[in-house]
Amino acid sequence: MEGSDVSPERDTSASGARPPRGRSCTFPLALTFLTILPWPRPVVAGPEELARSLIWFPWVGLLLGGLYAALGGLALRFWPPAGAAALLLTLTVLLTRGLHLDGLADTLDGLGGGRDRDSRLAVMKDSRLGAFGALGLVLALLLKGVFLAVLLAAGRFAALLLFPAVSRAGMVLLAWLSPYARPEGGLGRAMTEGVTSQVVLGALGPVLVGGLMLAGLRGLVLLGAAAVVVLALSRLFTRLLGGITGDVLGAANELLEILALALLSAG
Repeated sequence: MEGSDVSPERDTSASGARPPRGRSCTFPLALTFLTILPWPRPVVAGPEELARSLIWFPWVGLLLGGLYAALGGLALRFWPPAGAAALLLTLTVLLTRGLHLDGLADTLDGLGGGRDRDSRLAVMKDSRLGAFGALGLVLALLLKGVFLAVLLAAGRFAALLLFPAVSRAGMVLLAWLSPYARPEGGLGRAMTEGVTSQVVLGALGPVLVGGLMLAGLRGLVLLGAAAVVVLALSRLFTRLLGGITGDVLGAANELLEILALALLSAG
């Protein structure tokens, strides 16, 4: 996530035309930033817009969850749960460009290969994949694939709808709780320094309601566990790195997805 810095009023559309100035809806930015899904009009991607777009992160997660549930159900018509889960796991990577997996790998390489704050941040900025990152990717994909197979076999499609929304709400909370680690700036700075309490409440509120509606008590337990994990991650990375980066936000999304899948598939 750290590799694509956001510059003021950058246009993310293919046309290159700059849209008019003003406080427009930032859902298109959240959609095109987090996924490969297109938007038909130019999208302003300045730091302020990126910070405001965090309110839509859980909604993008809910949209992804809807696609996962629909395509997972379709895949079950042709393949057993293990095969359908493998295809669905591939879809989760393709739809998100592996953005968060990249953050997970970079973060693990930094933690495993660095001895102090500066060396950890330097390793995380290196685009090469190290042993810690590779191992983390294998384990993350393995865990997600197994839990997806369990959910598909049990027909728990509401869980497929919920887990991407919970993880992206956790990203918003982590950005709000944590300082930014890199003194030279980067993608995560716009998120951590620009996010407001109103954005956080707007992002977390729908997930709380959705968790209760879709998963009942299990959903409430999941939301509580996710909040505890986010608080722990904020403290951990503030101690180890002096704060968080875009890579850490991506890593947090992956960890929260695994947590959500594990709790929603239990029992």
